Amino acid sequence: MLTNPLVTPIKIIASGIALPKNKIDSQELDVRLNKPSGYVKKYSGIDYRFHANNEDSQAQLAADSLHHALEAKQIPAQSIDMLISASAISVQALPCTAAHILAQSRLKQGIACFDINASCVSFITALQVAAGFLSTSQYQRIAIVSADLASRGIDWHDNESALIFGDGAACVIVEKGDGTSGIITYHHETHTEGIELCEIRAGGTRRNPRAGMTDTDFLFHMQGKKLFRMASSLVERFMQRVLTDAHLPINHIGTVIPHQASHLSLEHMRQRLGVKPEQLIDIYRFRGNQVAASIPSALHEAIESGRFYEQKNVMLIGTAAGLAFCAMVLIP
Repeated sequence: MLTNPLVTPIKIIASGIALPKNKIDSQELDVRLNKPSGYVKKYSGIDYRFHANNEDSQAQLAADSLHHALEAKQIPAQSIDMLISASAISVQALPCTAAHILAQSRLKQGIACFDINASCVSFITALQVAAGFLSTSQYQRIAIVSADLASRGIDWHDNESALIFGDGAACVIVEKGDGTSGIITYHHETHTEGIELCEIRAGGTRRNPRAGMTDTDFLFHMQGKKLFRMASSLVERFMQRVLTDAHLPINHIGTVIPHQASHLSLEHMRQRLGVKPEQLIDIYRFRGNQVAASIPSALHEAIESGRFYEQKNVMLIGTAAGLAFCAMVLIP
């Protein structure tokens, strides 16, 4: 049993993923971007990723990942009593994306469902919120689903951002557990001097037909060099605060599961933060940046490859638009 009263009990009991059928090889993007053969792989670090067709449904992809998690551990759909959508981009402004996922799923009608949107770190935030709900004992089993169709917002005139994104969905199912697992620490910081470095301006009240907008307001915009410099200047101190609060040095973290932001961010984690290759979950070459779905997709990979439950502790960490940093250290 856990002896630390500050550990918040939660247990991940199942995970699942879903990908669009449309697999995009890096060579195909060379042609689309009118670049020489091998350009995309060299500068993005991606071999292939998946892009949804225009007819594909984000809610259905999310439900598919949920069903994968249920089937993997033979969990009855009727046992889920809360559904959280932890995605960066919603299906539509209203109602919430979780309602759309519920409509496509085999879960029982009438359960609690809502969205958490903290951009690329939505999943970590949702885990913390789910732990709080489970601690009340009002809810017994919660499904957290992250699904993003990043390809719908790609600006194909911006080579930097067009290279990195992929689509996908991932789900975990959590319950309170028996007290042998839980959250050691959770940290979330937002530094708004970077608020315009990574954004989609339309979709809310700020940019719309009445307030004024352009077609490009619906596309993803990133000032990559400024964003990387700012994140790099802050992330080491952020990581130190997380480790200090967890009372663990980095070499005592069994597995590090980062947001798959870019090959540069993953390399920075290896070199500057002292994360060894055997600690790091890296699926970027085959998925790209799946926005909020990146972290739970990498978590699923850790579970499937025997690098999650087998560890004494695990870290989830990522950066997000805002500019935000978020990390969680947990006992699996």
